Amino acid sequence: MGRCPQQADWRAVGAGHDGDRLLGDERPRRDDSRDRPLPRMARLRGTCVHVLAGVRAARQSTNHRPTADRLAVVLARQKPAWEPGTRQAYHGITLGFYESELLRRLDPQHRSLGQFFHDEIASPLGLDVYIRLPEDIPNGRLATMTRPTWLELFHGFPLRLALDTMNRRSKISQALRGSELPHDEPRVYARNLEVPSGGAVGTARAIAHAYSVFATGGRELGLRSETLELLSAPAVAPTRGFYDECLKGHGIQFSLGFMKSSPALPFGSPRAFGSPGAGGALGFADPVTGVGYAYVTNRMGTRLAGDLRDVALRDALFSCIPASPGTFGRLVA
Repeated sequence: MGRCPQQADWRAVGAGHDGDRLLGDERPRRDDSRDRPLPRMARLRGTCVHVLAGVRAARQSTNHRPTADRLAVVLARQKPAWEPGTRQAYHGITLGFYESELLRRLDPQHRSLGQFFHDEIASPLGLDVYIRLPEDIPNGRLATMTRPTWLELFHGFPLRLALDTMNRRSKISQALRGSELPHDEPRVYARNLEVPSGGAVGTARAIAHAYSVFATGGRELGLRSETLELLSAPAVAPTRGFYDECLKGHGIQFSLGFMKSSPALPFGSPRAFGSPGAGGALGFADPVTGVGYAYVTNRMGTRLAGDLRDVALRDALFSCIPASPGTFGRLVA
């Protein structure tokens, strides 16, 4: 469920964050993806959690539009900022690029995350969601973003986080740098550009549809129960707890690429998993209630605990659903 409260029905979902303009190449050619060996990523060993330890932003720039293979080499050279499993930080855009590289090595066709999503999820379900926006989507279907002012950010964010966003050397600034890359003023959003962690474009209805499949057993996509159980399981805390080194706050929980519902940011039951987007967007699957939910808006807010309009919508929705054991109860704005 969910719809954009503004006039247009499309918008970017998620926040594109990274350092140094690490862009994908033009649409991958099938012969390149399938026939050539992929470069080794020496640091991609062990679990995803270990791979992403502290690599919140790549510190080496590339040329203007590097190929996926060249980008992989840059990513592999990055050194974790701390010992894997000890701390957590909002990885932003690097999360999507590392996940895409892991997927390219596991998928027999060596598809990128965006291509895999299109082939295996969006197309089978008939979804208007793209991680790489195609050329044939007219500008008239794309909602332009209305960003908050610096004053609104300063008053809306916690003081320490607000100050850090103004410091280009801070962890959050490094993680957020590059968030403008999916945007293209003449065409609203860049076309044929894959930024997995912040370049997706879609309707709220389509996003909710995708999450609903994950919330109701995954039969349409042939998902295994073991996969859904892992996604629904509680997040494992780093040894130093759920303090986020970028967001400068306690309690935000991540697991297997998704944000988990928690007392700090509750959505649905404790088994729910999903992802917020910059400015107040949110999508999640709740396997306890069987709800797939999405809220998108092109008027960006500044509340880390959830856009007030989104909170009110979720409040109304879950007030109509019988409470389940272990739920966090009604949301409070």
